[in-house]
Amino acid sequence: MILYEYPCNERVRSLLRVEHLFDRLFFFAKGTDVHYHQISVATLFDLLDICDRTDLRGAVLQDLERQRVSLGALRQHPGVDAQTLDAMLAEIQGAAAELGAQGRIGQELRDNEWLASLRGRVAVPGGSSQVDMPSYFSWQLKPPEIRTRDLHQWITPFLPLYKGLALILRVLRDSGDAAEVVARQGAYQEMLGGKVFQLLRVWVDTALDIFPEISANKYVIWVRFASQDPELKPQPITRDITFKLARCNV
Repeated sequence: MILYEYPCNERVRSLLRVEHLFDRLFFFAKGTDVHYHQISVATLFDLLDICDRTDLRGAVLQDLERQRVSLGALRQHPGVDAQTLDAMLAEIQGAAAELGAQGRIGQELRDNEWLASLRGRVAVPGGSSQVDMPSYFSWQLKPPEIRTRDLHQWITPFLPLYKGLALILRVLRDSGDAAEVVARQGAYQEMLGGKVFQLLRVWVDTALDIFPEISANKYVIWVRFASQDPELKPQPITRDITFKLARCNV
């Protein structure tokens, strides 16, 4: 099954975008090839740009507090496992404390003159070549273990942010129960009656070779399925499609 996710507000959309960057960063940082490490460095600067443009740290702290309050209210509900709930609340509290104790995210990278210079070069197409930045080329010629050590040092300041963000999205995703539904002639519609969700998750059978186009507001959820023609242009599906849908909200 292939999973597609659709954020129902800009706050969750931003969190998913940052999660995507972290996933890419961690994947390529684990490699040893210099081209992997080039992508890791560029992705680090992408994260730094996001932190410069928005108060991502403050937004994650607010979300952690919001989830702590929401989960804390569940203590009064019958059937709630108190031990599991306490463990989750402690995890949220720990992530918030670690992130809250940190200053401006990535300040160590901003204070590094070489990285600051490289950041400006990477922003220019082709600007990080050996012609423009011979010191970067020299760094790429160092043994993989040295490059990996440096990357780990540069990534470490971002880890409290990642832990908080990953926890928020995990709690949100776990809040939805997947149910099997059918898209008649390739389209599914569900009236919400004013109920608001934060995230929709759609699972599709890999063998179908199709993808969903999702939209939602406080009134309705729409899921339309399409395939791609030889030129990759989306073509609507007109047969019934069985898929799984989870509506997530905390």
